[in-house]
Amino acid sequence: MRENFFVKSHGLGNDYIAVDSENLTFKLSEEAIRTICDVHYGIGSDGILVKVPSEKADFGLRIFNPDGSEAEKSGNGLRIFCKFLFDYRYTEKKEFTVETLGGVVKAKIEEVHNGKAKIITVDMGKAVFEAKEIPVLCDEKECIGKKIKVEDKEFEINCVSVGNPHCVIILDKLLEDKEVKKYGKIIENLSIFPNRINVQFVKPVDRHTAKIKIWERGAGYTLASGSSSCAVASVLVKKGLAEEYVNIRMPGGILHINVDKDFNIRMTGEVQEICNGYFSEELVERVQ
Repeated sequence: MRENFFVKSHGLGNDYIAVDSENLTFKLSEEAIRTICDVHYGIGSDGILVKVPSEKADFGLRIFNPDGSEAEKSGNGLRIFCKFLFDYRYTEKKEFTVETLGGVVKAKIEEVHNGKAKIITVDMGKAVFEAKEIPVLCDEKECIGKKIKVEDKEFEINCVSVGNPHCVIILDKLLEDKEVKKYGKIIENLSIFPNRINVQFVKPVDRHTAKIKIWERGAGYTLASGSSSCAVASVLVKKGLAEEYVNIRMPGGILHINVDKDFNIRMTGEVQEICNGYFSEELVERVQ
């Protein structure tokens, strides 16, 4: 048994720490998660991925944000978790299923380099636009094209769930990073979003390409996000602004998203390991 073993990897600059719950000697409390994810007092991470038992899939996954809250689903997190499972021999299969709070997803290892998973495709499930399912407090059945005022700006929001909630804002020109951080934080916490929400600012380039910047619920400004990419592609297809295959360009890199006619989503992208090791005795004592 690898007691208190962890692996830190990233998907396009969106980094997560992966652990096996059976190998941990301490409880992952909210305080422990915040400490481990802190770049000064811990390892530093955009979140923690925890392998847990599952009765519905080959593997179970719980996803924790750096503020200690739990996420239903994460596209980059899922790919990183799948790499962890394959690289550390939890499975020799190249196709398997993973249960998340946002549902069971199918994963496929597309490319292997030196025995390690490099490019992974994840079936992200179906995009849902019904306001009550997202959830968003909206007068209409679907919250598409709704105008909201945020301090000095008016935004047109398009809400969708891909297992977790998203607010997609389509613009003629992308906001500066400082504006993404300012308005993203406010929008995440608006009263119309009872469970808070992930926010994406989007500039369509052509019918197969879009540039986005992301404010992630519970994490803040993020270089890349798989579920955000899926949400953006789904909204663009729904509004007739994109075709079935969409390349989503983020500060951290590009993800390839396929949205079929029924709004089922598949996401493909690269993942890389950063480091692995063991939580020190001193860190374990601190978080206990």
